[in-house]
Amino acid sequence: MEPSKALIIIGLAILLLGLVLHYAPWLVNWFGKLPGDIRMQNKHSLVFIPITSMIVVSLLITLLANLFFRK
Repeated sequence: MEPSKALIIIGLAILLLGLVLHYAPWLVNWFGKLPGDIRMQNKHSLVFIPITSMIVVSLLITLLANLFFRK
């Protein structure tokens, strides 16, 4: 794939993500709230490790990449 085409696709994906976050934030409310996501908080600190959410995101990106870039 040509670098210019890849940059256009990445730019469109970022634009789409921005539009979703601005106009439909309820579509991504699940992120960080799945079973397996670790959140530890006390008075002075917060540790957030979204393990399960990142696995789901990774699977979605892998599926999309296989759909679009399969030869």
